[in-house]
Amino acid sequence: MVESIAATSQLGHRPILGNYWNDCSGKRAVIGPNRLHKFREVKIKVNAQAMELTREVFNFKEDKFPKGSDYQIDTSLERKPGLWPPKNKADNPSLQNPLLRQERMGCGWLGAIFEWEGVLVEDNPDHEKQSWLALSQEEGKSRPPAFMLKRIEGMKNEQAISEVLCWSRDPSQLKRMALRKEQIYQGLQGGIYRFRNGSQEFMDVLTRYNIPMALVSTRPRKNLEEAIGAIGINGVFDAVVTSEDVYRGKPDPEMFVYAAQLLQFIPERCIVFGNSNLSIEAAHEAKMKCVAVASKHPVYELSAADLVVRWLDELSVVDLKNLADIETSEIGEPEVEMELEEDEPHTSPRVAVDDDDFW
Repeated sequence: MVESIAATSQLGHRPILGNYWNDCSGKRAVIGPNRLHKFREVKIKVNAQAMELTREVFNFKEDKFPKGSDYQIDTSLERKPGLWPPKNKADNPSLQNPLLRQERMGCGWLGAIFEWEGVLVEDNPDHEKQSWLALSQEEGKSRPPAFMLKRIEGMKNEQAISEVLCWSRDPSQLKRMALRKEQIYQGLQGGIYRFRNGSQEFMDVLTRYNIPMALVSTRPRKNLEEAIGAIGINGVFDAVVTSEDVYRGKPDPEMFVYAAQLLQFIPERCIVFGNSNLSIEAAHEAKMKCVAVASKHPVYELSAADLVVRWLDELSVVDLKNLADIETSEIGEPEVEMELEEDEPHTSPRVAVDDDDFW
């Protein structure tokens, strides 16, 4: 007597009982031993495949999300962000490696360093000149000529007073006159700040693409923080560098280099946004690219910059990535030739050595 099969066939047939089964017309048909053996083989194969698929699913979960790890399978309908891919040692953001996966197609490997007046907010150059002229009159000093006022643009007040105007070298006097000059400037400026056209929109784009931003200014920190709060962009910048943070201002690159350190970027991955030749000189001295904003100087005077625009919204993220896309030879790595195999018929090309800081 043929042994009966009590389970339902996974091929969709009705249960097979003994050596009989019901065909489509409802009549009972007799199944021969050979045909019944084939049905059993098909059932065994289907069950084996189903078990194998189930085993693969559980193995995948155990491999990708082991028990006790920080990354567990989320059984809810909505998948929570950040669970996949798991953490990888090579994905350490402090490495700033542009070749890391998820980073090369993004913008997390370049930083933006902005100046304040004339780049992000409107600037009246006459206020700066008038404040120096008023200070010279109060201190009984000779009136500084126009070429000297142009030379001290972007310098720290103490640096300009001691090295260019030569009014004093006493530290206490330098600090007093520098503070008084800022008081005169703030009085002329009136505490009213207004974005330049396209500046706020450009900053919104950088924020959306997670590009770190730093603000650099030779103004005192108190005055700069008040200006940032007045215009309503608190918390936008990842780093703020003011006159108290550095010893020298432009054309010395100290402020830009310090801003790059705060952003944890190498200088070659930073782009400076300035509006004068002193800014361009300081940026290039720091091995940074510079985008010049022609706000108070004509375009032809800023031709030394890597890119010149009138308004920041003329730029795109692609422009910034092209500026920051450097070759390894630009950061001091020598080029070497690969050794040839004896059986290779052609000459090996020259390749650049990968920077160790990037791996």
